[in-house]
Amino acid sequence: MNSPIFKVFGFLVLTVVIYNWIGYAITDLSGGAKDTSAAVDISPEGGETLYWGKGRCYTCHSLGGQGSAVRGPNHGQFGEKFPLPMGARAAERAKERSEKTGEEFSAVDYVVESMAEPGAYVVNGYKNEMAVVYAPPISLNLTEIKAIVSYLMVQGGDLDMEAIDSAPSEISTKFYSKIQAAQAAGGGDPGAGATVWEDNCEECHSLEGEAMVGPDLSTIGDKGVKFIAESILNPAKTITPGFETYTVETKDGTKVIGVKTAEDGSMVTITNKNGEEQEFAKTDIKAMTVDENASVMPEDLNEAMTVKDFQDLQAFMIMQKAEKKDGE
Repeated sequence: MNSPIFKVFGFLVLTVVIYNWIGYAITDLSGGAKDTSAAVDISPEGGETLYWGKGRCYTCHSLGGQGSAVRGPNHGQFGEKFPLPMGARAAERAKERSEKTGEEFSAVDYVVESMAEPGAYVVNGYKNEMAVVYAPPISLNLTEIKAIVSYLMVQGGDLDMEAIDSAPSEISTKFYSKIQAAQAAGGGDPGAGATVWEDNCEECHSLEGEAMVGPDLSTIGDKGVKFIAESILNPAKTITPGFETYTVETKDGTKVIGVKTAEDGSMVTITNKNGEEQEFAKTDIKAMTVDENASVMPEDLNEAMTVKDFQDLQAFMIMQKAEKKDGE
């Protein structure tokens, strides 16, 4: 029993035990991740399970004396910096948001906003670095987010399940729509998608009901995320009528490819993919043909974007719906 082999084996067993104990201790110290494999209800109990589990809130936040994370604000009552727990604190923050935005925020609205758009209000002394919890790798769905909102509201606040779930305010509904759009797009962030749109799309497309080099996309969300994805990945697959790609060849050998944006009895205007217009007298045109398998939209657009850019853009596009325009 005193052979070197048994000594080595014993040492390995002891090492594994110590390693597991350290891992358990660290997890327990930061709140203790709980099993969230089963679906949770929209309730404070369900939110508690997610807060200390799948939602990973405990990795940045603590709740009073529970947990030891300090990267984000403490969600409980803790020292002079946090004299009010989160539920009561949200009511005070809602007044600040109302004054700043001109909209009437409730405590629930503030908590919902803090999860849907964490950069909207950054607590003094902290950085704008909260993860987008409805995007990978956390990927909370809307039900789970509502559950966490209810858990935070019972920390010294009034629990109003109607305001959280069955009858949310217009402000909360707006943020819920943003979260649902992100889920439909595989976890993208619509806010970041707006920036991707500005960098890659708005030179040729409009969201204001105006036709440009490319069709107006103010209601493209009504066509669904599959159509949006295909339009980006394979723009020539479905060409919107009126935006066919023309090839114009003049008698002097000039060849121009683009969208026919104007035509009268004597002139034709072709706009290329860069938005540059060229006018041609019909008497100077040798041939003008339509290429049904081509689009002036760049076919390598998806290669120029990261996977995150692609998901974010889809999330932004899915929110462009007729219902949204009618409500403006």
